[in-house]
Amino acid sequence: MSIPVRPGDDEPRSPAGAARPSLWLTVLSLTAFVVLIALGVWQVERRAWKLALIDRVEQRVHAPAQPIPAPASWAAVSAASDEYRHVSVSGRFLHDRETLVQAVTEEGPGYWVLTPLLRVDGTQVLINRGFVPSERRDPSTRKDGNPAGQVEVTGLLRITEPKGGFLRDNVPQHNRWYSRDVAAIAAARDLQKVAPFFIDADAGSQVGNGPIGGLTVIRFPNNHLIYALTWFALAFLLAGRLFVTFRGGLFRRTRFVHEPAGGFDASARRTGSDAGTIVEPT
Repeated sequence: MSIPVRPGDDEPRSPAGAARPSLWLTVLSLTAFVVLIALGVWQVERRAWKLALIDRVEQRVHAPAQPIPAPASWAAVSAASDEYRHVSVSGRFLHDRETLVQAVTEEGPGYWVLTPLLRVDGTQVLINRGFVPSERRDPSTRKDGNPAGQVEVTGLLRITEPKGGFLRDNVPQHNRWYSRDVAAIAAARDLQKVAPFFIDADAGSQVGNGPIGGLTVIRFPNNHLIYALTWFALAFLLAGRLFVTFRGGLFRRTRFVHEPAGGFDASARRTGSDAGTIVEPT
């Protein structure tokens, strides 16, 4: 008796959807997984750095006021080592050389008033005396707030803000200022021996109708944990997809079962001399 056999019945057949993924797609997916994990780890490290920065700044802000760095060390002043230090300095204000820098504060829109402070050693320090609204930008409207003679100022040491604000450059020749650029202001006001930083005066510095001090905003966004969880979640999803793909294509095993030679219906499977051979996934 002859046994009818369908063409290809003696060869294993891959189940639907079990196509082997291409090599380039595999390499690309694995590379993306590694990158996502690296980004997550980087955000964890950034979070640790940001928490340390916040703690360091908090300690500086609430520490007792110390004298500003000596002129010999001004070149070494940096944001990492000195910004937001609580400092004190004494001297005489040069009110005729003040500079108004546009600002938006909790008091509304207006200006920062930056005034040079001349010290006894001839050096000068720019003091951000505080905020005035637009209607008091003219110095004549706040004469009683401009102290004469020797004064002592306490506040927070700040690093210069060169060039300008967001999408707006300083225009010294037109006296338009959008950032507290120490070097540019010193050049425009012909100031000599100027410290490369400025000081945000504290709340107790206000005199009469003078600028409102103590409005320094200290805020460090810390969303690194959310970013890290996002990167790790994406890596987890990609890993799951890779597992499903490889399990179906590269690592799926096959076993032999019998199928009736005359049909493809899996419900009609039987054994016997007239059975063909098919392949099923395990």
